[in-house]
Amino acid sequence: MNIIHQSDSDLDQLVHSIHGFTKLLRLPQLLRLVNFQKHKGIRFQSLLEWLLMAIFQRFSLYRAPQDPAFTTKTVRNLINNAKTNWQRLTTLTAQRLIHWLMPLMDARRRQVFIIDDSLFQRDFSKKTELLARIFDHDHGKYLKGFRALTLGWSDGNTFLPVNYALMSSRKPNNCLGRAAQTTDKRTLVGQRRLQAKRPMNIVAIELLKQALNNGIKAHYVLFDSWFSSPKAFAAVKALGCDGIGMLKKTSKVAFRYRKRETNVKLLFERFKSEKRSQHTDYLYSPIVTAQLKDGTKMALKLVYVVNRNKKNQYLVLGTTKTDLRPEQIIKLYARRWQIEGYFKIAKQYLQFDQTQIQNYDGLCGHLAITAIAYDLLALQQRENHDERTIGDLFFIMGEPLPDIRIAQALDWLMATLTAVGQRMALCNTVLNSIFEHFMQTLPISLIRLLGNAKVIN
Repeated sequence: MNIIHQSDSDLDQLVHSIHGFTKLLRLPQLLRLVNFQKHKGIRFQSLLEWLLMAIFQRFSLYRAPQDPAFTTKTVRNLINNAKTNWQRLTTLTAQRLIHWLMPLMDARRRQVFIIDDSLFQRDFSKKTELLARIFDHDHGKYLKGFRALTLGWSDGNTFLPVNYALMSSRKPNNCLGRAAQTTDKRTLVGQRRLQAKRPMNIVAIELLKQALNNGIKAHYVLFDSWFSSPKAFAAVKALGCDGIGMLKKTSKVAFRYRKRETNVKLLFERFKSEKRSQHTDYLYSPIVTAQLKDGTKMALKLVYVVNRNKKNQYLVLGTTKTDLRPEQIIKLYARRWQIEGYFKIAKQYLQFDQTQIQNYDGLCGHLAITAIAYDLLALQQRENHDERTIGDLFFIMGEPLPDIRIAQALDWLMATLTAVGQRMALCNTVLNSIFEHFMQTLPISLIRLLGNAKVIN
């Protein structure tokens, strides 16, 4: 949060940063694509900038400084607007920023999608639509709220939230809040609520499809063990990406290795009993075959690594990109931690689950505003740390050097050294001896080229 200055003296800079960010997004174009309709009154850009100011100043909608042009009721009506496709607004915002970052990326750097979920806690709610009892693995108990399933994008330096889904529970016993307002598949309102009841692994693939359809590309999809089944790997592969995920150490998922059926636990014990050599960065890395329910087979490369938290245990990574080296798989999967950083910053500083909105559409709008606020932070961080974004320096450093022959470069170097020696009052005998020794160390072909260059000059 130090990227955005919050002191009173820097308030103008904060306003300038937010206004420049919304201008970069070209909001009027995006709003036409997300079904936002407003024929009169305050512009969406002004309301969004006020919301971002309130978030960065750590104010709720009710305690934020009032704007003389509108009231907080206008802002609440904006967020609760059921016709606005908030998910697509988040995706298109990320798409615009990725396009802006493209000139700053190395073509060799692999871009990845990251899928994960986090608890959207609502402890004191009773009437919130689709509120449910959600099991929290960190605390080991059920809590009231939702699951915020999030799809992010990363180039290794910058992480951007791309899409999300606010997941409820399918079990009637876990449903606590009001029932869905509508489940009509023909409307955006109904589609959004039906999505909240579907299994998370299916919704994750839907989010991935939407990102790809909107022009956001990546080579790999990173996910945790809750998503890493052979069926999920196959679904990601069908979309043109390769999955990299952590596998569950369970006997329920079978693989074939050297014509024998096994699982990740039995395979590790087999390698250990055979006393296979272990590597510095990882333990073992076999290629196994997974068979899906429809009979199709898929090759997976497994990587066994030591669990840093518990040295006597191990973790298992898997990928459909079997030609990757184990070190590359481990390095790529390490990027998954960026989405954990997003959840931490969003919850501590961006009011991720701190809202009094009870309407499900409003909660989706609130998550979209939170994601856009994080996009602004990510953009500011990239501009502050990447020298190629400092004014004209990018264009100056990007100019290619003139193509000259090596003989011309050596001739220029010797002429420069001669001038330096003369300024230092070195005698010609010393300079000639230095040049003669230097010429003797050069290959004969370069000496000939150097002589030709002097003749040409």
